[in-house]
Amino acid sequence: MTTPDPGGGAADAELPFFVYGTLLPGEPNHDLFLRGRTAGERPAVLPRALLYDGPGYPYAIEGHGRVHGTLLVAAPGVYGELLGLLDHLEEFLGPGHPRNLYERVVREVELPGTGDGGSVRAWVYLAATAVTRSLRTGGVRIPEGRWVTGRAPDD
Repeated sequence: MTTPDPGGGAADAELPFFVYGTLLPGEPNHDLFLRGRTAGERPAVLPRALLYDGPGYPYAIEGHGRVHGTLLVAAPGVYGELLGLLDHLEEFLGPGHPRNLYERVVREVELPGTGDGGSVRAWVYLAATAVTRSLRTGGVRIPEGRWVTGRAPDD
C-alpha cells in the first residue's frame, strides 16, 4: 500500500529510504549524496512495483512485480539534510505538485534474509503521475526489477 507524504511532515517520522537507481552503492549518486550521511545500508525489495528504464536513471511505478534496491538509514543528525538533498535530486517539489518528476511516498519494503519475512516502512520515490502514464504506454520495462549500469550485479 502506498501512503503519500503526510503534508511534508517527514521530520517527525524519520523513515529510512528505499533506493533503486543511481543512489545504489557503486552508482555515481551514492557517493555524491550519501557518503557520510547514512548509518546503515542493506539489500531490500519493493513489492508491488515495476521498474522502467529512464534517461540515465530508472523509474519505479505501482504494478505486479518487485524492484530490488537498498534500504538506507540516515546517520544521526543529518536526516533533514538528506531528505532535502534527495527531494531535490528526485525533483520532488511537494505532494501532487504538477512539476514533480517523482512522488515521495511511504511503502512497506521487504528485508530479505531476515528469516521472518520482515518488512519496514520507508520513503520511496515513485514516478509522478504524468511520467507513470508515459511509461505504461511506451516505456521500456526492466523485467527483473534490478537496475544495473555496466557494473556486475550484487548477487
